[in-house]
Amino acid sequence: MNQLDTRCINTIRVLAADAVQKANSGHPGAPMGMAPMAYALWQKEMRHSPRNPKWVNRDRFVLSSGHASALLYTLLHLYGYGLTMDDLKAFRQWGSKTPGHPEYGHTVGVETTTGPLGQGVANAVGFAMAEAHLAAKFNRPGFPIVDHYTYAICGDGCMMEGISSEAASLAGTLGLGKLILLYDDNDISIEGNTDIAMREDVPARFVAYGWHVQKVQDGNDADQIAAAIEAAKQDPRPSLIVVPTTIGYGCPAKAGKASAHGEPLGAENLAATKAFLGMSAESFHVDAEVYAHAAEKIEAGAADEQAWNDLFARYAQAYPDLAKEWDLWHADKLPFDFEADADLWSFDGPAATRATSGTVLNKLAKRVPNFFGGSADLAPSNKSDIKGAGDFSKENYAGGNLHFGVREHAMAAICNAIALHGGLRAYAATFFVFSDYMKNAMRLSALMKLPVTYILTHDSIGVGEDGPTHEPIEQLAGLRATPDLLVFRPADGKETTAGWEVALTSGLPTCLVLTRQNLPQYEGSGTAALKGGYVLCDSDKPTPDAILLASGSEVEQAMGAKALLKEQGVDARVVSMPCMELFDKQDAAYRESVLPAAVRARVAVEAGATMPWYKYVGLDGAVIGLDHYGASAPAKLLFEQFGFTAQHVCEETLRVLGK
Repeated sequence: MNQLDTRCINTIRVLAADAVQKANSGHPGAPMGMAPMAYALWQKEMRHSPRNPKWVNRDRFVLSSGHASALLYTLLHLYGYGLTMDDLKAFRQWGSKTPGHPEYGHTVGVETTTGPLGQGVANAVGFAMAEAHLAAKFNRPGFPIVDHYTYAICGDGCMMEGISSEAASLAGTLGLGKLILLYDDNDISIEGNTDIAMREDVPARFVAYGWHVQKVQDGNDADQIAAAIEAAKQDPRPSLIVVPTTIGYGCPAKAGKASAHGEPLGAENLAATKAFLGMSAESFHVDAEVYAHAAEKIEAGAADEQAWNDLFARYAQAYPDLAKEWDLWHADKLPFDFEADADLWSFDGPAATRATSGTVLNKLAKRVPNFFGGSADLAPSNKSDIKGAGDFSKENYAGGNLHFGVREHAMAAICNAIALHGGLRAYAATFFVFSDYMKNAMRLSALMKLPVTYILTHDSIGVGEDGPTHEPIEQLAGLRATPDLLVFRPADGKETTAGWEVALTSGLPTCLVLTRQNLPQYEGSGTAALKGGYVLCDSDKPTPDAILLASGSEVEQAMGAKALLKEQGVDARVVSMPCMELFDKQDAAYRESVLPAAVRARVAVEAGATMPWYKYVGLDGAVIGLDHYGASAPAKLLFEQFGFTAQHVCEETLRVLGK
């Protein structure tokens, strides 16, 4: 490693420490220890094009240790991604491009939002799966148009999180040879030395997963790290490179100590660090030769991108049909008119919405060929397999059906990365109650506004004999509380189709919450469900006597209650509310037309927590729901015992009306 390499690495260290010091907030220790591996990667090994951060064949970089964001921002500044020195000086401040943890869509060059530890490891696996699948689909002899690596830097905390184990196990099973994980092995966590909580042999664990494992001798030697990366590229397995580092390297008073993790070094310690590293005492200083050296990589990246553009131009001439399909796969707009496609909206006879969803998914797959998703070992129950698509495996990367195994958390984070990668439409499936396992990754779907579709079946006490461990109660309320996450609980086939249209066109993550039990088809349902809530069956009066609101399977009880109320001289309106989030986005006039303020007698019914419904029923209304756990018994009996019957809805409505 030459003097210029050392100067560049130390520049990264002190810029990160300067940013944290000015903010008086952040994590200086990890960037100071990670700097050599980051430099080896960004300067020597990674193919990236700073002038076009969205170049489709770029290598992907994930900073799983998202608290080390000052490291990533420093790299983005030095390598010309548009972050200025003023942006570094505004680290963690209001309105800055350099928030406390990296945020996708907020800062150019950030591939995925990280911070919750371990998520980035699973994201990296998802990027590598997407690369492998697209390569199998589009590459032809002499035309490797999809040919890039995924790199991730993670730390001890990521290794402790269970999601990283889930994802790493799957990556080994799939043999993802273009996945390279650099492990910042500094033996420090917030509470002290990692041996207070983790004494396992991490490299041996990854060997057991089927990974290629190396350990560099000197974590400060960028040449050793680069050589290890080169060796990793030659191995067909996913690779773990263990890089022993010192947290806060260069700070005489804090190096190797937990105190270097999450607080500024302090002015005196920062000055001592710069002196120790032979750097200028000036804050936010970068030597001209460091900028010039980084500029060489920028030029090389531009040349790499141009070479790929030339390759693709020749590919388009040799394989014009594939080139057109490539464009189709990478387009945001659907290649057909969803609402005009009558076949998608036609259903006969009662059916569980999980079965209806499976039918719609398979019809859509013939129109939208770039679905790439699967289930956490529940595909036969979730109805989430695409017939004829084949299974994605080590032996067949062209397969479109993913088998995640019983790994819900990793599944969701992997699908986030598939959506981020581009060219594919990601979906994940499991039982609704197990969305609890996925919640943090689903939150990140929403935070990044990623169009991941979550197929969540067995949505209520309708699960029946499996009992309260498998019967969702509070999950609807919890997911509805998540900003920018659409929760769509359809009542029949046409509403299920509407849910899929929302999932594919809204640009947001969408949960399709689906029944195990059969439901009727309703004459009045259809595209109106795209508004989230609508009048399914109206009263004969200009102003109804009462309004019955429901979602999913409980629409059936609301419709039955309407008929019973009619016998009592009460003319009720039935409002189906498959998606509260979409309804709330409609204009005031539409919402008033569905839920007129003059009608205060309102009853909502849903087999879940009552909390979300009070904003619609008001002080005068009532909610029939479940604020307790279910039980193990046949579903029909459970609905009767817990009051989900047309008769009970009728009685409650009469009570609200004072009759």
